[in-house]
Amino acid sequence: MTDSTTTVDVPGYKSGTWVLDPSHSEVTFSVRHMMISKVRGEFGRKSATITAPANPLEATVTASVDAASISTNDENRDNHLRSADFFDVETYPTIDFVSTGVRYEKGDFLVDGDLTMHGVTKPVTFTVEFGGFGTDPWGNYKAGATATTVINREDFGLTWNAALETGGVLVGKDVTITLDLQGSLQA
Repeated sequence: MTDSTTTVDVPGYKSGTWVLDPSHSEVTFSVRHMMISKVRGEFGRKSATITAPANPLEATVTASVDAASISTNDENRDNHLRSADFFDVETYPTIDFVSTGVRYEKGDFLVDGDLTMHGVTKPVTFTVEFGGFGTDPWGNYKAGATATTVINREDFGLTWNAALETGGVLVGKDVTITLDLQGSLQA
């Protein structure tokens, strides 16, 4: 790969429309809990489409997760996260991402875009690491990648918290989002 702002070579890259393989992909997050540890969770229902022209830097991404599909392995916490205190899934059923550009800087692919959560849209940048490309046993051409970003949940109106007797708060502001993705090139 070369470091260029106008074109980049990605070994194995093929242009076309790529669709997320949800059974081989994860949308996860982690957030500080009680100032001493992290809680991790995932969204079970997700979809994404990447339109990939000949130049990877001209690709576009649209993605969505079903906010009600959140799981932190604690039913009471998950129900609280679905409530109006957090995601308010009755009013805001999806979390959506639409890319606004792709960059290659200092050896990293960066995907800029607008993240809409809880009725608020903010710009975010995902750092993307390609895992590679290959054909599965059924002849489907696949791609794998991991993308990460950190957001401040309060920027999206997710401000619920509780003060701790020992100082600090129950839920941290910064949320790390990690996407472990596998996609299929559509015929």
